[in-house]
Amino acid sequence: MECNCTQHIWTLKDPTIDLSMLEPCLIKYAGETGSLIAILQTAQELYGYLPTDLLAYIAHRTKVRPSKVMGVVSFYTQFRTTPVGKHLILLCQGTACHVNNSTMIEETIQAFLQIKEGDISEDGLFTYNNVACLGCCSLSPVMMIGDKAYGNLTKDKTIEVLKKIQEEENV
Repeated sequence: MECNCTQHIWTLKDPTIDLSMLEPCLIKYAGETGSLIAILQTAQELYGYLPTDLLAYIAHRTKVRPSKVMGVVSFYTQFRTTPVGKHLILLCQGTACHVNNSTMIEETIQAFLQIKEGDISEDGLFTYNNVACLGCCSLSPVMMIGDKAYGNLTKDKTIEVLKKIQEEENV
């Protein structure tokens, strides 16, 4: 059964999500086949993650079944359905990084930030996730924070990078 209402007022559980910010993207891709990933990427850039009710809104606006939207989000590891810290750490666990002791780097991150994978640090600055490969094998072990890669990591270098970001945030 299709909704015949002319206007639906959407409210999201998170009041900080302003749907008008997504409007230019939705207008840009209106009716364009194959634009769902671009819309989802823009939404995640704007809001930091993709809450379920935002995905329902995107499905409604794009006329794509909610199950398909959720399928795309769950298939691609770039999409997040939970909030993350201000700085997302992606720690490579590919073969080259694993062989070069990425496990020690993971333990260092966990101990220094007092978090487990997927958690947000107490100060809200960091979330870290393991990823299969960052494509920077010559820098192994490597992590990315935002759009910057940090390679040839040691325990001390990892702590130095994290401390520097903390210091910059507390200025």
